[in-house]
Amino acid sequence: MNELIAVAAITVLAVISPGPDFAMVTRNSYAFGRRSGLLAALGIACGVQVHVFYTVFGVAVLITHSPMLLMAMKLLGAGYLVYLGIKSITNTATLAIGQASGTPPSTWQAFRTGFFTNALNPKTMLFVVATYSQVVQPGSSLALNFALGAFMSFSHWAWFSFVALFFSAEALRKRILQQQHIVDKIIGTALIGLGACLVVPGLGR
Repeated sequence: MNELIAVAAITVLAVISPGPDFAMVTRNSYAFGRRSGLLAALGIACGVQVHVFYTVFGVAVLITHSPMLLMAMKLLGAGYLVYLGIKSITNTATLAIGQASGTPPSTWQAFRTGFFTNALNPKTMLFVVATYSQVVQPGSSLALNFALGAFMSFSHWAWFSFVALFFSAEALRKRILQQQHIVDKIIGTALIGLGACLVVPGLGR
């Protein structure tokens, strides 16, 4: 029981720490509104299950013991973050509340952005592996393993839904959108930096 409490606390702290998911949900929320932010939050929660599934079935053990596979995963995740960052920095559309300029992402696009931001993040993979190693023993039931994974997904969904609701509030959106290009460049730079931290030795530690 103590191990489960510790894992729950670690999960919550890991979820609320700033990272690619936070930057992406923040931008989706202030740029396109509450719906896009909440869909991205749902995508993140589903992305966590990718890591849960391959961890439960042992694939993560192969990845963590194969430098080439781990580096390939880091490069893929870093490339996606850099892509999102470049899109944010080079964005020229001017958005305003109640104004149609700038095309909001579709339901699938908003969900997909959240899903891949998390699913391609090797830090989430390492976090899930490390967490499972604390409580999952040989012979542990699949029900227990997936219950832990469900808690991880729920924690991500709850936190990033709160982030989406906060940054999509009309008063805050108006203030952010007045400085949209500056904020876009800050978030884009942060995403590129986070991508670099995944592959540059030492920076991601």
